Amino acid sequence: MVRLYPFRFLLFGVICCLLCAAIGCKPKFDSDGKMIFHYNESNGIQTLDPAYASGQAVIWPCNLLYNGLVDLDESLNIVPAIAKRWTISDDGCVYTFYLRDDVIFHNTDFYPFKQKRYVTANDFVYSLSRIVDPEVASPGAWIFQKVKRDEDGKPAFEALNDTTFQITLSEAFPPFLGILTMKYCSVVPKEVVEHFGKDFRNNPVGTGPFQFQLWQEGVKLVLRKNPDYFEVDEHGCRLPYLDAVAVSFIVDKQSVFMEFMKGSLDFMSGIEACYKDALLTKDGRLNPAYKDEIKLITGPYLNTEYLGFMLKPGDKNNPLLDKRVRQAINYGFDREKMMKYLRNNVGYPGTAGFVPKGMASYNPNRTGGYHYNPEKAAQLLAEAGYPNGKGLPPISVAVSASYADLVQYIQHELANLGIELKMDVVQGAQQRQMMRSYQLPFFRGSWICDYPDEENYMSLFYSKNLQPVGSNYTYYVNPAFDKLYEASQQCVDAQRRTDYYTRMDSMLMADAPVVVLYYDKVVRFTRANVSGMGTNPVNMLDLRRVKKR
Repeated sequence: MVRLYPFRFLLFGVICCLLCAAIGCKPKFDSDGKMIFHYNESNGIQTLDPAYASGQAVIWPCNLLYNGLVDLDESLNIVPAIAKRWTISDDGCVYTFYLRDDVIFHNTDFYPFKQKRYVTANDFVYSLSRIVDPEVASPGAWIFQKVKRDEDGKPAFEALNDTTFQITLSEAFPPFLGILTMKYCSVVPKEVVEHFGKDFRNNPVGTGPFQFQLWQEGVKLVLRKNPDYFEVDEHGCRLPYLDAVAVSFIVDKQSVFMEFMKGSLDFMSGIEACYKDALLTKDGRLNPAYKDEIKLITGPYLNTEYLGFMLKPGDKNNPLLDKRVRQAINYGFDREKMMKYLRNNVGYPGTAGFVPKGMASYNPNRTGGYHYNPEKAAQLLAEAGYPNGKGLPPISVAVSASYADLVQYIQHELANLGIELKMDVVQGAQQRQMMRSYQLPFFRGSWICDYPDEENYMSLFYSKNLQPVGSNYTYYVNPAFDKLYEASQQCVDAQRRTDYYTRMDSMLMADAPVVVLYYDKVVRFTRANVSGMGTNPVNMLDLRRVKKR
C-alpha cells in the first residue's frame, strides 16, 4: 500500500522538527557523533523471534524490536500500542481492537521492502495464530488456552477490516488483556517469516523503536534506530532518541562490573555478590563514593523468591508432608536479617503471602505470612513429634550456586531448632527439569510475573495445573483453594477479584507449600551521563526515552 501526503503535511513536519531542536529534544551525541547505548547479557541470547520470547535475556531485545496490540506503563496500567483503543463485550468474551494505520515494519538491508509495509489486522491474525501452531512449538502457546477454537482447531483471531482485529474467548478470562502485553504477542510480517523460516531468529523484522543491524552470537548484537517508529514524545519528537543499542555477552560477572566501572557499559541490572558491597551500603543505598559517576534506580519487582515443598502423596516417612514441619521451617529464620546482610536490603522480606509487593492483593495484614518466631517453630516441631528436632531426618534442599549463600544462612538458623538442612547444589536447567518431574522434595524457586494479574501467581497452586500441563511444581492440591480460584476467573469486578486472590494467598500461607524468602527489587545502575532510564515492576528494558550526554 502506497501513501501520498500533501505538501502541506511535509512542510508541517519540517517545522515540527525545527521546533523540537529549539526546545531541546535534539539528542546530545557522544564524541563519535552517535548515541550508542551499551549493555551486557551474561546469559546469552538464544533467539530474536518473539514466538520464543521466554526469559529476560530474550525478552529485552524483543521489546526493542517489536510491538504488540497493547503495552504496560511504569505503573502496570495497560496502555495502547499498535491498538489505539479497544472494547470488550459485556460477557467478557469478545475483544475488539482498533489499530493505528501508521505503523510500519522495519525496512532492513537483508529484507528490503519495495515500499513501506504498513501493519494491518491480518498481520495480527498471522502472528498470534503462529504462537499456537504446533509446528512452531512456541513456549507461549499456553497464553491462548482460553481463545475459542472452531471444529478444525483454528483459533478465533479475525480481521474485520485492515484496522479492526477481533479475538473471541471460549469463556470470560479477566487477565486476558494483560496477557496480550507479553512479547509473544508481537506482530511480525508473514512474508519475512516465511522467507527465512527458522532463520527468522537471527533475521528479525518488527515495528519496534530499534531494528536489527548485526548479531555475532556470543560476541555482539547491534540494533539501530528505527527511523519510521510511530511513537513521539510530548513535544512531538519521534522516538527513540538513541542512535543504536550494542549488547555484549561477557559471562563473568566480575568482568562485567569492571567494564561498567570503566564506562564501557552504560547500564547494569541486578546485584551480584562480587560487587554488591562495592556499590551499595548495607541499607541498600548507593555508595557515596560513586555519587558523581553512577546513578542507582530501584523499585518493586514482581518476582517472588521462595523455597518449595513437593507435596505429592506417597512417602509416609516424608516429614515435609506434615504441615507443622513446613510451618516450623517458615518460622525458623529471620528474613529481615537475611536481607540486610546477604542482599544489602535489595528486596523486601517475604513476610506476607506469595503475591509480591507491588500488586493489588498484596496485604500483609490479611495473608498471614511468617515472621521469625523460634518459640513457635519449636512448639510446632514438638506437636509434629520432633521435639527439638529429635527423630527428624536430614532435609535436603536443591539450590543453584547463585543462591547458596541464602540457603547456608537458613541452614545455620534452622540448626538452632534441631532441623538439619542439607544443601544440594544443582545446575539451573537440571533443577528445573527435576522440579517438573516431581523429583525434588524441597527446592529453591522463583516466579516472575508474566502478566499483571495475581492469577499468574495463584495458578502455580491450582490442582489442574499439575505437570505436565501447568506449573504447579509443589503438587499442592486443595479443593477449597481450587473453588476460590475458579470463582475468581469468572469475576469481572476488579475489587472482588482482588479479594479472592487475598483469600487464596492466606490459604496458601496456612498450608505452607512454600517458604517465601523475599519479594525482589528492580536494581539498575547507569553511568551518570545516562538520562531517561526508568524502572517498572516487570523489569522490562525500555530505551525509547533514554539519552546520553
